Amino acid sequence: MSFIFFKPFRPKSAAELVKSTRDALAALDDKTVADVRLLDKALEEVDKNLLAMKHMILGDGEAEPSPDLVVQLVAEVCKDDFLEILIHKLPNLGWEARKDTVQVWCILLRQKGGLAVHCLENHPELLDFLISCYQNKDTALNCGVMLRECSRFASLAAYMLESASFELFFKLVELPNFDIASDAFTTFKELLTRHGSVVNNYLNSHYDQFFELYERLLSSSNYVTKRQSLKLLGDFLLDRSNTQVMLRYISDKRNLLIVMTLLKDPSKSIQSSAFHIFKVFVANPKKPAPIVHVLAKNRDRLLRFLDNFHLDKEDEQFEEEKELLVKEIEALATR
Repeated sequence: MSFIFFKPFRPKSAAELVKSTRDALAALDDKTVADVRLLDKALEEVDKNLLAMKHMILGDGEAEPSPDLVVQLVAEVCKDDFLEILIHKLPNLGWEARKDTVQVWCILLRQKGGLAVHCLENHPELLDFLISCYQNKDTALNCGVMLRECSRFASLAAYMLESASFELFFKLVELPNFDIASDAFTTFKELLTRHGSVVNNYLNSHYDQFFELYERLLSSSNYVTKRQSLKLLGDFLLDRSNTQVMLRYISDKRNLLIVMTLLKDPSKSIQSSAFHIFKVFVANPKKPAPIVHVLAKNRDRLLRFLDNFHLDKEDEQFEEEKELLVKEIEALATR
């Protein structure tokens, strides 16, 4: 009677996983793949390794992850150019591999010590590449999750705001693909609201450029874009961190005219969001002369609008604010 002895299975170490994945990713280069079977084999190896990485940092359902192994994996992933290769090959990967990449990416960035974050700080061009991937329908939603994870860190959010790639968002949020446009807007909003001081610095140093682009969103023919952009404008203007930017914004006659135009929009939702910005123009105790002139010139029409403007549900604060605006606008005629 003969016995067959099997060599016990030994999981790959963190270093072996990263090396094996790097080699398989390199094999995905069209120039080096002469055989479809070799391409399939490389993709299969990447899938298998990314799943193993996910299990290493999340556990496999039977065993909890080892903190030491997680530390080792973070260190290996951040060596040399592995992250760069992985990100640039993302469009070549299958659906499951991209999903596993996103999970691994998010968890690695959250590890204590910030090694993965530091790695991205040294290779910020990868963030530009992820933003550009929004234009690829296969990778757009994956990259959106990865970018929002990056936006949790002030240094990475600051880079994305200052990067020339940030201007792409003004086009991405109006893409015909609703899911991608919505995801891009979510990332756009995250970058403009998460880190107050970072956003304030960006808006102060890029004020004219930013609001010139933003004005186009407020006049978009796309209802969703217009509604979301107006709501977001109110969110970051009324944030205490952006007081200086807000004062500059409400001192510009052009901005007041834009908001007053939005007050006349057929949509109640847009009217409501416009009202919350309009009230800041009116309530400003130091209104510049051009602002006072516009309000006084349109006094009667504004009073008629406010008299007929009501929310769908009772709101005591809204009624109080409206009453104050009415008094302020009525007083303009006596100045």
